[in-house]
Amino acid sequence: MTAVRSAASVTYAVWRALFLREAVFRLSGSRTAWLWLLLEPVFHIAFIMLFFELVRMQSVPGADPAMFVMTGLLGFFTARNTAFRSMEAINANTALFAYRQVKPVDTVLVRAALEGFINLVVALIVLAGAGLLGIDLTVNDPLEVIVAFAGLWLCGLGLGLMLSVANQMLAEVANIVKLLFLPLYFISGVMFPVLVVPQPYRDWLFLNPFLHGIEALRGGFFSHYYLVPETSLSYLYGFALVTIFFGLALHVRYARKLIAL
Repeated sequence: MTAVRSAASVTYAVWRALFLREAVFRLSGSRTAWLWLLLEPVFHIAFIMLFFELVRMQSVPGADPAMFVMTGLLGFFTARNTAFRSMEAINANTALFAYRQVKPVDTVLVRAALEGFINLVVALIVLAGAGLLGIDLTVNDPLEVIVAFAGLWLCGLGLGLMLSVANQMLAEVANIVKLLFLPLYFISGVMFPVLVVPQPYRDWLFLNPFLHGIEALRGGFFSHYYLVPETSLSYLYGFALVTIFFGLALHVRYARKLIAL
């Protein structure tokens, strides 16, 4: 007699298989796929440090300039990469929907989880490399760093859930989103301390949830970093939870259509 598997065990088996499949493809899609995971943040860090040198910005109040740049980039890349990769998850796994156990939302959730894990590993490697170069890696509040990093990843997941549905309905969505993330890169405080932005423009910048996460991340790293009062982890997690809720609601509403497309 065939044993009946519970829904939880089936879901776990699907997620495990999808995770392994995505990991193999992500790291072996080309001969240097794994190398580019490291080179992208390193190139960006080098570029911004050169920019700092050209504008004679030798220091950041309360923070080491190199670590200031690293924390901003690693935090932003975590949110951005999770959103981008999750947005394309359904298109990349269309053939798997022939198996009734595999749902479109499974591919998005698993790809987001993999991207979060990869970005965490990349961040640890980059920071370890910085430590070998003599940069002080002392963390003021490890718990705040973890909470901020997790919040940025959840924002990426929420956006990915919504955008994955939109991307199936309209093919142009992916191009528009990637274009919009370019100015978002500059207004997320990656390249400058938000303290230097005067009011009321600073309040406008803080409508961006990524800025809250990046500033909180820096506040956890640096003991003397001035964390502006507008920074709010509640806002970061509120945005994440709202986007995740609406993303899951869209997947439930259009579940059959996503498979049929």
